[in-house]
Amino acid sequence: MSRPLPLSYVLPLRMADDAQRVELAAYLQRLVGWCADVIVVDGSRRDLFDGNARAWPAGVRHVPPDPAQRCLMGKVAGVRTGIELARCEHVVIADDDVRYGRGELARVDALLGLHDLVRPQNVFDALPWHARWDTARTLLNRSLGADYPGTLGIRRSRYDAIGGYDGDVMFENLELIRTVEADGGRTIAPLDLYVPRRPPAGAHFWGQRVRQAYDDFALPARMACWLAIVPLSAVAVARRRPRPVALAAAAGVALAERGRRRGGGAAVFPASSSLLAPVWVAERGVCAWLALLQRIRLGGVRYGDSVIPTAAHTPRELRRRRAAGAARTVRAVREPRDDASAPAVAATEAQSSTAAARSAPLSA
Repeated sequence: MSRPLPLSYVLPLRMADDAQRVELAAYLQRLVGWCADVIVVDGSRRDLFDGNARAWPAGVRHVPPDPAQRCLMGKVAGVRTGIELARCEHVVIADDDVRYGRGELARVDALLGLHDLVRPQNVFDALPWHARWDTARTLLNRSLGADYPGTLGIRRSRYDAIGGYDGDVMFENLELIRTVEADGGRTIAPLDLYVPRRPPAGAHFWGQRVRQAYDDFALPARMACWLAIVPLSAVAVARRRPRPVALAAAAGVALAERGRRRGGGAAVFPASSSLLAPVWVAERGVCAWLALLQRIRLGGVRYGDSVIPTAAHTPRELRRRRAAGAARTVRAVREPRDDASAPAVAATEAQSSTAAARSAPLSA
């Protein structure tokens, strides 16, 4: 039997019921054999938490989110709690529907030897109709760069250096990626590192449409394209000029197919998802307007019982915050103090300045 990989696996979780408990327990059993450290940060209600504690295998550290990490995006509280507890330098963060194999974990571990953050590529392990539909989004992202997965790998030392990341945002994975890059961290998105993911139920898929469209406020050029789709299509139809619409649909299929073929993707992504790209784009065009209406009416997007105003902070804003934090560190070390405790106080301020820069409220 091979030795466990030197990885901490952090799984933030909040169950609404126990339907997935048995299957998830079996996956955790496999993880315990593959990873040196497995942490489940469970924000489920008490009865579900206790049932999970009984179901999870020995070797899993099962903890509630740290109240000090509380934020609007509950998943981030779980991630931050888990990373703080991680025993290994290399940490994998994964949603509860992600299903790694040992080979994929080993490759993430190897890549973290060279990079500060790794973005694998999720691929649905089953293909009901809505998974094929949503895969069109993945293919379009791949055609122009890389997708945004439900799992990341990160070095614990880099995470400590950046002082964590903001949890009051909707697009939390992009926020973490940008925060690492703003600190000078090296990131990589290997297009051929495929990690299986279980598709959501149909009702959950529909419930995510507007929230996922809201994410694109963090990518303004993309959001502008989505907002233009409905009015431009309406004008073309009103003028009885279907040709522009047909050409745009064909371009969407071609882009998606390009994304499908990159990184050997034709072996794992269905061709039907390329054909569904125009349907996904039309859906995103409508949902972008619904997201905009929520932003105007509520000041943000609904997430559970909360409203989250910010999709993710811009790289420029994050760099500014990092620079401001560094300046505070220099002042804290250099400014003389009259009292005898000056060395200890200066050291404390210097040590905490990075964390303060991230925990302070950020503007949208």
